[in-house]
Amino acid sequence: MHIAILTFEGYNELDSLIALGVLNRVRSEGWRVTIATPSPKVTSMNGVVVEQMSTLEDACAADAVIIGSGIATREVVEDPAIMSVLRGLDPARQLIAAQCSGALVLARLGLLEGVPACTDLTTRPWVVAAGIDVIDQPFHARDSVATAGGCLASPYLAAWIIARTRGVEAAASALHYVAPVGEKEEYVERALRNVTPYLPAAAPVPA
Repeated sequence: MHIAILTFEGYNELDSLIALGVLNRVRSEGWRVTIATPSPKVTSMNGVVVEQMSTLEDACAADAVIIGSGIATREVVEDPAIMSVLRGLDPARQLIAAQCSGALVLARLGLLEGVPACTDLTTRPWVVAAGIDVIDQPFHARDSVATAGGCLASPYLAAWIIARTRGVEAAASALHYVAPVGEKEEYVERALRNVTPYLPAAAPVPA
């Protein structure tokens, strides 16, 4: 199971790295989470440099993908080299999630047609201008496409992917580990309250 977190120049650390941390609470043979970048290194909006763990081409072959956000997403969707590769993303065979401005990427790829989306307040007008119905909630999913709005909603995307592939108990366990001490049960309950309505009726069986 390979989960790729698309991370571009000017990325938001809270989006890419929190999701990475939550997803890596799953301890399962073959479970792999990578930062997928278009270049050997990318620098965050606050100057944090990360090295490429996988390529965009690798991400298109992954089992699940999270499209992280950042200050340069509008430039990303206008980059033909990047977008031509990302057209290989396919919700028929992948779970695809977008964090905040990552919804712009999904919109440009045509993966939000008829699907409402969540995004951050700054990005909202741009997503609306792209013809997408933006809803005022932290998380939404339909079938194999999910979106989250607000940096601290990134654990919801991670929990959704874990729940879809390893079950709700595994998602709850991962969230419980990262939740603040003294608030763990409350945090997990709130997170799952946002995620579980969008899960398939049949619980997944761990591979």
